Amino acid sequence: QLELVESGGGLVQPGGSLRLSCAAPEFTLENYAIGWFRQAPGKGREEVSCINFAHSTIYYADNVKGRFTISTDAAKSAVYLQMNSLKPEDTAVYYCAPTCSMAVAEKYDQWGQGTQVTVSS
Repeated sequence: QLELVESGGGLVQPGGSLRLSCAAPEFTLENYAIGWFRQAPGKGREEVSCINFAHSTIYYADNVKGRFTISTDAAKSAVYLQMNSLKPEDTAVYYCAPTCSMAVAEKYDQWGQGTQVTVSS
């Protein structure tokens, strides 16, 4: 069963950058769609970005377009989220899941621990 592990979060000042990683040990991700989601304190989970390898499509939420970039490596062993020009409102726990559908994500029950991103001066 595919288990995804997130890493790369931390504390950064506004305007700073972080690179998150989503990996599945012993799996290649090329047969999946991998989405990045986040949940801020007191708020619901929202989809941030997604890469669908089968359809060669990429999605970004409007509030991160131009600042975040989703990518993978040559082996498709991990999916990365490069986050630039970070804002305090980007503060959240970031998760990845094997779907680009928010409807599917809401039913997903294999969420990992996520990685905390805190943007603060």
